[in-house]
Amino acid sequence: MLDSLPYLKNSDFPAISRNKLEILQVNLGYLCNLSCTHCHVNAGPKRTELMDKATIDEVLNFIDHHAVHTLDLTGGAPEMNPHFRYLVQEASNRNLKVIDRCNLVILLEPGYEDLAEFLAEHKVEIVASLPCYLKDNVDKQRGKGTFNASIAALQKLNALGYGQDNSELILNLVFNPQGPTLPPAQQALELDYKKHLQEHFGIVFNHLFAITNLPVQRFGSVLLSTGQFDHYLSLLKDNFHAPNLDRLMCKNTLSVDWQGFVYDCDFNQMLKLPLGTDKKTHISQVTELTGKAIHTLQHCYGCTAGQGSSCTGVIS
Repeated sequence: MLDSLPYLKNSDFPAISRNKLEILQVNLGYLCNLSCTHCHVNAGPKRTELMDKATIDEVLNFIDHHAVHTLDLTGGAPEMNPHFRYLVQEASNRNLKVIDRCNLVILLEPGYEDLAEFLAEHKVEIVASLPCYLKDNVDKQRGKGTFNASIAALQKLNALGYGQDNSELILNLVFNPQGPTLPPAQQALELDYKKHLQEHFGIVFNHLFAITNLPVQRFGSVLLSTGQFDHYLSLLKDNFHAPNLDRLMCKNTLSVDWQGFVYDCDFNQMLKLPLGTDKKTHISQVTELTGKAIHTLQHCYGCTAGQGSSCTGVIS
């Protein structure tokens, strides 16, 4: 993929280094029930890459020997990995905060009908993709029928206590722009989401995360095919905000791919940029990370542009 995105090769992004590791973000595979246009993983129903149980046990062993407090599970649809529930149960037994990056529609798929109840039982925090609160926009970005399914899934989660006042069950939503633009102000957009979803569907949630689309994988390919790649990269660079450098998610997060190899972030994983160096490293080989250099290229401007962007929304 890197070879097809030449503008990412020569980087003038500022040098940055790691702080103490706190979050382990694990990609359980690229298999997904959806094929969203903004997906930086290029996930879909025909992907076969899935983390096996032996690698999951390597992840658990890493957790046992490092001061990680959060396990952030992503994909694809992470729930489609056959060992997803095993990993969640083991992480819960270790008193970790567990996050499931859920596309919502999976909660209604055949064979997953009890998944929402499982997540609630283990107090898994759900970060759910809902790139807009309007039907046409969501169906355009994620596929026909996905908006109605997402609404039904959110209502199911609310009925279990997710997103409700005074509940331990946290439900956060994710907004992504539909095209090569920066997200609007997160706080104001969250209020719009809450008002619309409450008034029209009776849905409540905790927070909205506004995340910038990075020019990698499927979204990067769309930009190239429409002649917008260099314009979008210029937009990210023109909106560089230096104070965001200290709050980048790569400084305290380690990304693990489905084979157990590690990267500075999920986006670097998709570009196959090894952890901090040019050497591919397996999670079983990782030792001390604090102070190590972070592997950066031009796409990193996406996380520093404007209000900044991370897997938990804006960082400014």
